[in-house]
Parts: sequence; C-alpha cells; structure tokens
Amino acid sequence: MDLKIAVLPGDGIGVEVVAAGMKVLDAAVKKSGHKVHAQYADVGWAAIDKHGSALPQATREICRANDAILFGAVGLPDRDVTLPQAQRPERVALLELRKGLFANLRHVVLPRGLASRCPLKPELISAGIDIMIIRELTGGLYYGQPQGIQGAAPNRAAVDTMAYSEAEVRRIIRVGFETARKRRKKLTSVDKANILATSQLWRETAVAMGKEYPDIKLDHMYVDNASMQLLRRPSDFDVIVTENTFGDILSDEASMLAGSIGLVPSACLGEKDARSGGPVPFYEPIHGSAPDIAGQNKANPVGTILTVAMMLTYTFGLLHEAEAITNATFGVLNEGKVLTGDLGGSASCSAVADAVISRL
Repeated sequence: MDLKIAVLPGDGIGVEVVAAGMKVLDAAVKKSGHKVHAQYADVGWAAIDKHGSALPQATREICRANDAILFGAVGLPDRDVTLPQAQRPERVALLELRKGLFANLRHVVLPRGLASRCPLKPELISAGIDIMIIRELTGGLYYGQPQGIQGAAPNRAAVDTMAYSEAEVRRIIRVGFETARKRRKKLTSVDKANILATSQLWRETAVAMGKEYPDIKLDHMYVDNASMQLLRRPSDFDVIVTENTFGDILSDEASMLAGSIGLVPSACLGEKDARSGGPVPFYEPIHGSAPDIAGQNKANPVGTILTVAMMLTYTFGLLHEAEAITNATFGVLNEGKVLTGDLGGSASCSAVADAVISRL
C-alpha cells in the first residue's frame, strides 16, 4: 500500500516530534512492504514568515491531494499577540484544516511503568487508566453565531453562542457507541442537561440512540461531576462522548492522568475520508508548540508516535502495524530507561524514537 500523507510540522517542537513520528512510521510500514509518500508543507508562523499566511494556498492544495494530514503544532505566544485573534495561526490553520471533521478522538492511557508520574494516589489508579475521549469538533461555542465583542469600554459586551442540531448530536454519539462496542462496551455521555438546552437535546438523543445498542452500558454525567470523577475514579471510564468545549477541557485534564500531555495522541475524523470524497483526516498530538524547548531535541515525541499509530488504524486500516508501534512505544515507556524530561528522564526526542524503532 502507498500511504499518501501531507506532513505539516509547524512551529516550535512540532518540527522535532513530527520528524520522530515519521521516522517510526517509515520503520514500521517498511517491514510490511508498504511505502510512505510524504509531502511536506509549511503552516503556522513557519508559513507566515515564508508566505505571509499561516495556511498558504500551496499547503491547502497539498493537504487536499493526500489521504491524511500529520500535524505538529502551531502558534508562538510571543508572536501570536501581535496579530488580531482572527489571524492567529491556531485559528487560521486548525479551523480550516479540521473543517468537516466532526469527531476528535483522544486516547489517554497511563503506562504501567509511569504510574509514579500520575498525580493521583496509587490506590486510585491500581486498576489502570485507558480512556477514549470523543469530542464533537465542529459545533458548540467555538462555532456558534452570533459571536464577538461589541461596544466601547467600559461598557463592552461579549457573546458566544452554543448551538447544536439533532443531526450533529446524533452523528457524534453514534461514534461513541461504535467505539465503545470495540472496547469495553461502556459509554459515558457528558452534558449539562440540568442547565443548557443544547445538553437537554444531547441527553434525549443519547437515550434514544441507546436503544439501538443494547450491548452497550450507557450512563450520563454532568460535566462538572465528570471533571471530578476523572480524578476520583478514572479507571471506571471507558469511552466518554461530549460536546466541543466540554471535550476540550476534559481531555486536557485527563491527559495529566497519563503523566504528561506529551503522551496523548488524537485523530480528527469525518463521516467519509479523503479517498471516498470526504475531508482529509487530521492527526496531531494534543500538546502545543512549547517554544521554550524548541530546537533543543528535548520534546517528548510519544504523543506524535501514537498519533501515527492512530493514523494507520483509522485511515489506512493497517492494524498490525499500528499495534506494533503502540506496543513498542509502551514497551519503552514501561521499561523507563529512555524517557524525556517531562517524564523524569534525560533522553532526547530522537533517542526515544530510536528506542521505539529498536522494539518494532
């Protein structure tokens, strides 16, 4: 199989972690006779400095011509503030490249060998942590209209609108049920149905759809309670499905259960992939550009390496290769000898990639 991938390293540590991820990808698929066809393109400040835009037309065309996008990170806080919010790289690049990709899957796993890095007491994590968080990505507060700030100081007013249609809710909750069916058959739907009309629609839709999945245990949780229970009994969660803003916050909270935000991969998927006429699936680690350590070979590449495994699973269907990468990566983490600074080690970004490759 030919794997056609648009590779967008972006800013800060994006360059280093993407290089590590691609190195592992090449090694994994080469063993099975597959070939990676990678087209590199500029995005973020790397693109602004060269082309005057965070997402140049050439980059858009490269993304559309490939079957998947592997993304590093965008944004440099010191430079972002020099631009109007609507022109900042994260808004320009991410919102455009994710257009039509309504399901964001973030997989949070605590490696056995890193249990001491989890901030929770040992008795709270003795059963392990393996949570798939499914976040609706194209609706809610981030996209609802009207939106903005009006008036003049000191009497300015701001509004953000949370809006969801039943069709939008139904399609993301179905992803939750289908994902739970492939895992431990437990789905937690997170909302704020005691206050928000959108959440009332969300819960009613989830309850109705649950009748189609009698094999799945469905429960409901208010978002404030969910944020507490993630810290009180994280092992009880299997699959969480929730709306855009709640998912953004909860997945970042949950990432720390794994010991570092640098360990968490993600996939952004639509109803159809690029090969069947849909938007191009988008894969990225959930961390940011971390400019304070950029260019020093200190970044943790695990989130990107596991993101590559998700890409092999969801876009290319290469389950054996994806499993090999995942097993090799967790083998390195559990052994605990080759770890980056965020995990208490001193290994370089490239050394972690090499250690994973040696286990493939």
